[in-house]
Amino acid sequence: MSTPDHKQYDAAYFTRWYRNAGLSDPARLRRKVALAVSQAEYYLERPIRSVLDVGCGEGAWRAPLLALRPKLSYLGFDSSAYAVQRYGRSRQIHPARFGDFAWLRPCAPVDLVICSDVLHYVPTREFNQGLPGLAELCAGVAFLETFAQEDAFEGDHDGFQPRPARWYRKRFGSVGFTALGSHCWLSAQLANEVSSLERG
Repeated sequence: MSTPDHKQYDAAYFTRWYRNAGLSDPARLRRKVALAVSQAEYYLERPIRSVLDVGCGEGAWRAPLLALRPKLSYLGFDSSAYAVQRYGRSRQIHPARFGDFAWLRPCAPVDLVICSDVLHYVPTREFNQGLPGLAELCAGVAFLETFAQEDAFEGDHDGFQPRPARWYRKRFGSVGFTALGSHCWLSAQLANEVSSLERG
């Protein structure tokens, strides 16, 4: 979501990495969405009503989310001028960098926060600026799909921040998130709802 000077999240970028590279798998995305929704609903004990998608790109999560929960409110943010211009109105995508969440509060706290395949590209200073805001905006579960320096992953390595998994765990914990496993983190508001062996 943070855009280094040399890197452009333009139409060519999304075509390369999300269409031509063979990394886009609609069935896998649907399973990922179902996982995040199920986790949030399990702890909230009701269907989710609101989603905030930070670093949403072209809004790939929106359609499978609405397929599961047609009445939910979806709000996406991305730093890509292309994504905002092309899909902003039709997919509810607005302009913002991750660090803007140091002050940006676009909605009341939501049931599900998504920040998928984003945080390992965000420079440390900007990461530390935006993370507390993300935690504040989460009233249920956050799906924070992030790759650490220990991971081998397919895809874009340009701008990858090689930070260890323990670094992310420490920072997520410092803003009140509780690990649930599979990239899911429970909000501080629900921390007392989790038993010892549920923690990731």
